[in-house]
Amino acid sequence: MKVLGIESSCDETSASVVIDSKDPEKRILSNVINSQIHIHAEYGGVIPEFAARNHADMIDKVIKESLDKANCKIQDIDIIAATGGPGLIGGLLVGMVTAKTIAVMLDKPFMAINHLEGHLLTTRLCYDVEFPYLLLLTSGGHFIFAEVFGVGNYKVLGETLDDAAGESFDKVAKMLGFEYPGGPAIQKYAELGNPNRFEFTMPLQRRSGCDASFSGLKTAARLQIEKLEKVTDQDKYDMAASFQGIVVKFITRQIEKAYHMTESLPKNVVVAGGVAANKSLRESLLKFCQENNLNFFAPPLSLCSDNAAMIAWAAIERKKAGFSYSDLDIQTRPRWSITEC
Repeated sequence: MKVLGIESSCDETSASVVIDSKDPEKRILSNVINSQIHIHAEYGGVIPEFAARNHADMIDKVIKESLDKANCKIQDIDIIAATGGPGLIGGLLVGMVTAKTIAVMLDKPFMAINHLEGHLLTTRLCYDVEFPYLLLLTSGGHFIFAEVFGVGNYKVLGETLDDAAGESFDKVAKMLGFEYPGGPAIQKYAELGNPNRFEFTMPLQRRSGCDASFSGLKTAARLQIEKLEKVTDQDKYDMAASFQGIVVKFITRQIEKAYHMTESLPKNVVVAGGVAANKSLRESLLKFCQENNLNFFAPPLSLCSDNAAMIAWAAIERKKAGFSYSDLDIQTRPRWSITEC
């Protein structure tokens, strides 16, 4: 089974060819990603209209490059898959229309894939991770704890009540004058700072469950920065270290609560999404798993951010699990819960 995946839900235009191989190292034949960071950097965030235009300009080139790198022709593809949501509607439309057009022209089956499902199955693309597992999906726009029983069978245990962790990193990085995107910048400069310099109150201390909140931490960072008479480079490094430290500590506390909320008490814990690339978060979650005799899995850094390989792989997983192909009249879904997959 050879699948062409297309991802265009935010600010990466990506195309990938993935096969159903028993060897995880041989599954990805190509995974081309065209980043728009240079377009959105001066604004400190993604501008939807600019993103959609760039997707339209680049998608044909990205697909061709992906096929060339996979050493195959478009006629060799068995299934065309594209992100159907959630995400920015302009980008979703570009990817969906392109994928549907290819499917019609070649008389190939089409599958609309939930972007979140792509992330939560990514680790199974890279490793032989068995169901069930506890998932933390954390990115610029999403933060979810879920129990994953099988393909298409997901139970949300908790989610953010306001901002996502990645968004809070971006906003604090912008306050400090760091480059965009903010997550990698916070991690880089945190290594030069004192994580105990600035104090933060742990969010949701009196709330049961494993929901998350990052808005208050973001506001607390802004207030402490404003109190400084003159913000030096060392002040910035110390704030980066302190803010990253409290976010990682909070997430680790919440994942422990999430684990005890699971029905199956799974032996596997998985983290996915853009923020899963954060070194401090990975180390903290690995330590939690080791202390509790659990297996910890995280995708390679190259597959943490949005990419089409995860979309193609989700299509393979869904096909093998017996799910139907998508009708060509299916619409994009800017909002699409993983419990509705």
